[in-house]
Parts: sequence; structure tokens; C-alpha cells
Amino acid sequence: MATTSTTAKSQTLMVFEAVRGDILDVRMEPGSRLHVGSLVERFGVSQSAVREALSRLVADGLALALNQKGFRVAPVSIDDLHDLTEARIEMEVVALRRSLEKGDAAWEARVLAAYHELSRSTPVAVEKLHGTMLLWGVLHRRFHNALASAAGSDWLERFREVMFDQSERYRKLSVSHPTGPRDVDAEHRALMQAALERDVDRMHQLVAAHFRATAEIVTEAMQSRASAVK
Repeated sequence: MATTSTTAKSQTLMVFEAVRGDILDVRMEPGSRLHVGSLVERFGVSQSAVREALSRLVADGLALALNQKGFRVAPVSIDDLHDLTEARIEMEVVALRRSLEKGDAAWEARVLAAYHELSRSTPVAVEKLHGTMLLWGVLHRRFHNALASAAGSDWLERFREVMFDQSERYRKLSVSHPTGPRDVDAEHRALMQAALERDVDRMHQLVAAHFRATAEIVTEAMQSRASAVK
């Protein structure tokens, strides 16, 4: 029984992580159907494993359960993007305030190392350099996590991760959309400096501007996509 239970859990985790990656990277379009039968065939697992994985995605806000009609990738909207952005700012500020107050020398070293790695990568030409974009995304998450890593709250960390995932899905909707000049490295450098100086008020201003700037770019991309469909 234990072996069977372990196998079921590993199958569920495999499907969950694969479909989650497809949703976050927008390989599965927002609003598209998640066909249980197709996923069973794709992964060679049981229907129960697929349904459990999709239920976990529903709990994370990445999928919707339709009454007796299966599952669908969670839709996106400009209103939801702006709501998410403002909620994320509030959550991030709480975590950062705690982190700046509690951070020790080891935390400072993590922040410096994470910024150094991120500054050496660039989110350019996604259609030509998928590997570079993927690496930048990983380093980008690592940097923001390092800033908040001394907060000392498992619940804050969990909610931050959920919001970060949702924000990343929106951001990836805009990667091929032309944008005006934006010095993202300067924004990250300023965040790093404010953290090391323990300047909570400055950090609040910077993180709000940083998140809202991305939201505005994504908004433009979503409006452009909508116009192209008409």
C-alpha cells in the first residue's frame, strides 16, 4: 500500500509541475481547456493523479474547476493584473520591512550574490534566446527572494511565492511586446542598495515603482493582443 501511495503522489507531482510550468510560461493559453484524458495520455498516469494535480493548480489560482465540466487554465484580465500588482506590493513591503530589520551579515551576502548573478544576465530576445530568458527568470526570482529572505515567516513566503508565480505568468505575456527604454538593472541595483542601507521607506517606493512599471508594460501588451484579435 505504501508503494502504491508513493507512486500516486509522484505521478501527481510530475503532472502538477509540468502543467504548472506550461501555464506559467504561457505554453497553455489563459482560458484554454485542460482535458483530463489528454493529460492522462500525455503523461501515462491515472485519471486520479491528473485530477489531483489540477485540483492543486486550482488551489494556487492557476486553474479553474468547472462544475462537472472539467478544468480550465485561469483567465487573465487587466483588472486582475492591477489588483494582483497592488496586493503584491502590500505583501512584499511587509516581508521586506521584516527582512531589513532582521537581516544579518549572511543575509547581506545573499542579497549581494543574488544581485551580482542577476546583473550578469539579461531578459533579451526571448524568441532567439530561450535559455537566457529562462536563466534570467530564475535569477530574477532568486534576487527578490533574497531581499525578503530574512523576514522569518513561512506564511509570508508562501503567499509571496503564489503572487510571484501569478505575476510571472502576466509578465511572460509581454516578453515579445516592444517597450520603451527601461533600465531594469538600475531598478534592481537601487533595491539592493536600499536593502543594504536598511532604508524601509525607500524600499517601499522602489518596489512599488518596480512592480507597477512591469504591470504597465503587460497592460500595453494585453491591449495590443486584444486589438490584434479583433
